[in-house]
Amino acid sequence: MKKALAIINPISGTGSKKSLPELLGRAYSDLPYELFLTYTKEAGHGYELARRAASEGYDHVIAVGGDGTVNEVARALSHTDTALGIIPKGSGNGLARAIGLSMSAEKAIATLVSGRRLLIDCCEVEGIPFFCTCGLGFDAAVSKQFAEADTRGPVTYLQTMIKEYTHFVPDTYRVTLGEGEETLETEAFVLVVANASQYGNNAYIAPEADLSDGLLDLALIRPFSPLEAPIVLGDLMRRRLGGNKYYSTQQTTQVCIQRTHPGPVHVDGEPLELGTTIRVSLHPKALQVIVPA
Repeated sequence: MKKALAIINPISGTGSKKSLPELLGRAYSDLPYELFLTYTKEAGHGYELARRAASEGYDHVIAVGGDGTVNEVARALSHTDTALGIIPKGSGNGLARAIGLSMSAEKAIATLVSGRRLLIDCCEVEGIPFFCTCGLGFDAAVSKQFAEADTRGPVTYLQTMIKEYTHFVPDTYRVTLGEGEETLETEAFVLVVANASQYGNNAYIAPEADLSDGLLDLALIRPFSPLEAPIVLGDLMRRRLGGNKYYSTQQTTQVCIQRTHPGPVHVDGEPLELGTTIRVSLHPKALQVIVPA
């Protein structure tokens, strides 16, 4: 009999998870699986639990939580035969939305038992794995402040964006694509290396990005006036950035970004501090993910 493990982050996001053990048990009751459930206790615990499950030959591991939980579990399952399943319970749910997963726990669980498996690419920024986006600039500054906020959810995120916008100063970046094939120098409000089309919450920073195409999408938003901010934000949310005059995108297999000062970078929505030189690479088809059939 195959084995499956659900790793539940009890404190992620805003929704209750009390009913999930019962829902999962009911969904797997007639399947040829032995289902186990466990809870994370601290940051990094999800990675350790998933890594152990993969080493013990589990068929799939289910990440129940937000982008941070999903990233931890996905990192542990990359380059293994164990697939990733997701029940989205976070604020942004970037990878879950990118693979077309429903935000309903019941429908996400139905996908676990009826879905298909898709091999997706894995990326690394300075050796740190990610699966959706790695951002510098305004979005990284917002991510840092949002992580320090007392509350979560879209309202808090919007408030953080507005507050950060009032004093944010764009940086200038020198970007080298591939193995030195092309170099560009530009000022940017937002600079993102994307594997998936969106950050989460249906905010499409790289509308044409494909999780399985073996390519990174470098997405750039140049500085704009405050009067045009609603237009840029609207295009981001309506998947129309491709037609915005401040936006450009290029595809490559690796990127080296140089900036004038060290500072925040977000990796799948989680903030961290990196230096002035940032290298991003890609590993094609490195992770199995259970997606809607």
